[in-house]
Amino acid sequence: MAAYILRRMVSTVAVMAMVGVFVFLLLRLAPGDPAAIIAGDTATPQMVAGIRQQLGLNDPLPVQFIRWVRDMLGGDFGTSIFAGRPVLELISQRLEPTLSLSILTMILSVSVGISFGILAAWQSGGLVDRLLAAFSALGYSVPVFVIGYFLIYFFAIRTQWLPVQGYVPIDGRLWLWLVHLVLPTVALSLAYIAFIARVTRASMLEVLSEDYMRTAAAKGASSYAMLFHHALKNAGVPIVTVIGISFAYLIGGVVLTETVFNIPGVGRLVVDAINNRDYPIIQSVLILTSGLYVFINLMVDLAYTLIDPRIRY
Repeated sequence: MAAYILRRMVSTVAVMAMVGVFVFLLLRLAPGDPAAIIAGDTATPQMVAGIRQQLGLNDPLPVQFIRWVRDMLGGDFGTSIFAGRPVLELISQRLEPTLSLSILTMILSVSVGISFGILAAWQSGGLVDRLLAAFSALGYSVPVFVIGYFLIYFFAIRTQWLPVQGYVPIDGRLWLWLVHLVLPTVALSLAYIAFIARVTRASMLEVLSEDYMRTAAAKGASSYAMLFHHALKNAGVPIVTVIGISFAYLIGGVVLTETVFNIPGVGRLVVDAINNRDYPIIQSVLILTSGLYVFINLMVDLAYTLIDPRIRY
């Protein structure tokens, strides 16, 4: 296990190095001059040249890359071009809404998705199974922003049961915090519920058809014991894998959801940074989310041994 973790850590460093090169070149080689955007339409060529010199954009790309990596390893992710404030400070201020939405979405998606999948597998071919198939098709095909606008129209505008948009901090106002996150959490989680439920159903059906499950049923094992003690445990590896994949998809979904519901999170920060060509913010968010995604994948791999002791590294 220790040797495997060491190898994974080494490969993680290599992956993050490639991600850093890709992010750096992708933004630098994209069309458009950030200095001209910062200076504005009325800027003179001398003003644009001065801004390029100030940002170090006149240096060769290798020099810019080495300087960027050196500062980032030292904990300096740069200063926002437009806000004029440290990037980490801006990200930390937007982190609570994004984490709140992401955590609630994953809790809802995993709990409901696994429950639906188990029930559909146990009643394969029945009404619940057919409803899950229809729900999965809907969750896969309808974009999250369409679902978001529908929820806003019905639950916020027509019935006025829930707020239309915005975010309330969690400190001392737990109920308002939760109420403002109901619609974005539901909109964002529908696709992941469908995804996790379908994989859970398929994995459970495969396990339920094994000989030892028929033997357990012949010995009089209860439905609860067969589903949760025998089947779910042996079907856990694909389910854990798909939960990790869902986290990767969640990163992109948060951006759209925060934009639709006007939530001041990291997703909105990235959208504003892209519109303003704010290189430091875009690069920092991409690097941090890539590192988090690699870490989640490592945790998923290590969780396999807890689910199935037969797995050895």
